[in-house]
Amino acid sequence: MIPSRISFDAEMLLFLALSFSAVIVTFCVGPTLAVAQSSNNNNNATTIPVNVGVVLDLETWVGQMGLSCITMSLSDFYSSNPSYKTRLVLNVRDSKRDEVAAAAAALDLIKNEQVQAIIGPQGSMQADFVIHLGNKSHVPIISFSATSPSLSSIRSSYFVRAAQNDSSQVNAISTVIQAFGWKEAVLVYVDNKFGEGIIPSLTNALEEVGTQVPYRSLISPSATDDQILQELYKLMTMQTRVFIVHMLPTLGSRLFAKAKEVGMMSEGYVWILTNGITDLLSSMDSSIVASSMQGVLGIKTYIPDTPSLDNFMARWKMKFQKENPSILNPTLNIFGYRAYDAARALAMAIEEMGTTNLTFQVMNASTNATDLDTIGVSQNGQKLLQELANMTFTGLTGNVRLVDGQLESSMFQIVNINGYAAREIGFWTLEKGLLRDLYSFNTSKYFINLISIIWPGDSTSVPKGWEISPNGKRLKILVPKKDSFFQFVTVTQDPSRNTFQVTGYCIDIFQAVIEKLPYDVAYDFIPFFFTDGSSAGSTYNDMIDQVFYKNYDAVVGDTTIIANRSLYVDFTLPYTESGVAMLVPYKDSKSKNAWVFLKPLTWDLWLTTGCFFVFIALVVWILEHQINEEFRGSIAHQVGTSFWFSFSTMVFAQRERVFNNLTRFVVIMWFFVVLILTQSYTASLSSLLVVQNLQPTMTDMDQLLKSGEKVGYQHGSFIYGMLKQMKFDDSRLIYYHSPEECDALLSKGSAKGGIGAAFDEIPYIKLVFSQYCNKYTMIPTLKTAGFGFVISSNSLDLDSFWGLFLIAGVAAVLALLIFMVMFINRNWHVITSSSGSLWEIIVALGRRFHQRDLNSHTFRKAKFRDRSMEDGGNKTAAVETSENNSFSSTPSSDSSQIDNVLTNEQGIPYAEQGRPNHVDERCLETA
Repeated sequence: MIPSRISFDAEMLLFLALSFSAVIVTFCVGPTLAVAQSSNNNNNATTIPVNVGVVLDLETWVGQMGLSCITMSLSDFYSSNPSYKTRLVLNVRDSKRDEVAAAAAALDLIKNEQVQAIIGPQGSMQADFVIHLGNKSHVPIISFSATSPSLSSIRSSYFVRAAQNDSSQVNAISTVIQAFGWKEAVLVYVDNKFGEGIIPSLTNALEEVGTQVPYRSLISPSATDDQILQELYKLMTMQTRVFIVHMLPTLGSRLFAKAKEVGMMSEGYVWILTNGITDLLSSMDSSIVASSMQGVLGIKTYIPDTPSLDNFMARWKMKFQKENPSILNPTLNIFGYRAYDAARALAMAIEEMGTTNLTFQVMNASTNATDLDTIGVSQNGQKLLQELANMTFTGLTGNVRLVDGQLESSMFQIVNINGYAAREIGFWTLEKGLLRDLYSFNTSKYFINLISIIWPGDSTSVPKGWEISPNGKRLKILVPKKDSFFQFVTVTQDPSRNTFQVTGYCIDIFQAVIEKLPYDVAYDFIPFFFTDGSSAGSTYNDMIDQVFYKNYDAVVGDTTIIANRSLYVDFTLPYTESGVAMLVPYKDSKSKNAWVFLKPLTWDLWLTTGCFFVFIALVVWILEHQINEEFRGSIAHQVGTSFWFSFSTMVFAQRERVFNNLTRFVVIMWFFVVLILTQSYTASLSSLLVVQNLQPTMTDMDQLLKSGEKVGYQHGSFIYGMLKQMKFDDSRLIYYHSPEECDALLSKGSAKGGIGAAFDEIPYIKLVFSQYCNKYTMIPTLKTAGFGFVISSNSLDLDSFWGLFLIAGVAAVLALLIFMVMFINRNWHVITSSSGSLWEIIVALGRRFHQRDLNSHTFRKAKFRDRSMEDGGNKTAAVETSENNSFSSTPSSDSSQIDNVLTNEQGIPYAEQGRPNHVDERCLETA
């Protein structure tokens, strides 16, 4: 047998050297069947013979059965379709269970017989060779029995698998595993391409349902009984009791015979077979099945029971026994059905393809070329593949349809071996999961909905799938004898009865885990102390050494997972928060900072805020000066009002009204900024006032090292070694035994013989902190120097608010630009009519800006004071003289314009009330 791992070129060279003898042997059988078939076809002169090859192991039952089913399939097909023009002519070759012989036979069929397709070869190892020949010659290779998934990765488009891929059953297997709650399973498979092909997909399917594969058992197809026994003894020493077996019946029958011999078919074991054995169970020795395989579960390809199948089985049995009288009671299996359907599919495809061009293109080669160099290329290979892909019909196995070059499948039977055969206990479908029968309904894909199972050892109880102690001994588990921190582990001794009781948080966790395990674990707690009650070791390392020396099986307690310990023993996953922390007291909070109210904001943020208050005051004055009396008057009054308005927005206490829409827009934006600033300032100041009372004495490791303070650690803990590595002298290290002693040392302080900080693991620190939370704070020691403790400065800087100031600044500048454009537009005649210099124009515009804008709606609707007039005591409103061009320079013109502007409280112009047409200019106010 040629190893499968050598390169293809080496394989070809090897079998070419043997091809001459292999072809001679295969010809002894091949031509006879081909001529016989041809002579039958000659009776009908209108039919066209089409050469096809058949490569099978004719010395095996599968090969003999397959060939008989192929010939019977063609006979049935053409007898029911006599009008078809084509007739397949079978050219049969015996591969003699050899990969080289199979390749040589295929080479002979392609080169010398120019076959249009080849049915076979029989095994996955043989198919690996022949697939390359089909790819080179464009001859489809149709196998009904090569099921290894590994062929899919190397196959060309000219390989057609008229059978199910082994990987199609992995989900059915994983569903059964999950339904019974088994968390581990060992894979037992034959060490060749057939066995290895399913392993990747099966492992992935198990992992998806939470089942691990702790071990893979490879058994050589040529293994001796002693080698099988040696592997079984290895499996017995493991804790897993669930085994998935993937191999052919020849090796499988030997495996189970030896498993029965060593006691692995007893109660508690689980054996699950793939369809590699269950589909061919009828070909196994019935005595081995009855004596060595009782209680085994299996996945079997589902074949619906139909009248056509029953009719074929009866006809085939009569025909086969007539042709082979020496074989008593022949039985069909899945591969016979597949061979029948494969031959029919090929006959239908060739009939659909037609016979327009059944030739081979001969390749030109040199005189010293090998057989591979002179092999021809079929002109119909691609067309035949397309016809096969489009083929759909009802065969012996149900609906036959090739998807991606292989037979599709979505249903399997679950069987249980009892007696001499396999008993059906349920089904698995891709859509519904496990089912008792095809008509039942399952709400969950993983719900156990099977007929009752008889397990190995004639047990009806579901095996747990695991045995923690294969030899039946009880685990010896050490627990520490603690003098303090009893909340984690406490050993209570009863001297009168010479017994003890172990309790505590760690013990509760351990016992809760044990209860959740799907198997029983027998154990005994053994305290780590001498008969006088003293601890047997000074540190936890002494207790761990006992496990390393195999004096005990495990340690349960508050044992820390650290690197140097992991070099000698294995740890479970951590069940508490990891890490080391520092416990320090709070500072004395009696001294207060009188300027703490300035700390919430940084100096640049204070400065920026003040500048913006001034800027907003200026913008509001500019926008309101012409139309709002609140912002007019003396310079001192205008400055005071503007700043008062701006700064009072800080507490929203401004009482001046603004009339310009641009001003309102600016003020709204500024209110938004002020609101955010005041709220942030309040929150930050509150935090600072609280932090002043909760400030720790130490904030990081560097500060503690430089301070010279003494530090404490729990007696017997690995923390002592850690502190030594951190450059703490022994003179600065003081140990404590309990939370109370730790509190006493911290309360004294380093100056009075106590400690300035305590180091311990986080669970212990939290325990102390829970009792004295108002006196201490916990600081992680992994924090690097240069980063302050999170309760350090909470000052707000400009980076957090520059976006707000940007919004307010843009709004104010935009309003100023709009105001300037409107102002210049109203006074454009001043600029165009003036003949003076640029400075004179600017001064003129400044005077215009300083005057009231009597066209503003605020003045048009304002109520003016009544004054006495010289012409008989009539009352009129006093108005301010203006140089605005909207008023005429003549008295009559002034009075007419003012009459249109001045109104009473009801908005009625005074002109309509019979007021004089002229106003004495001496009564007009100046700005």
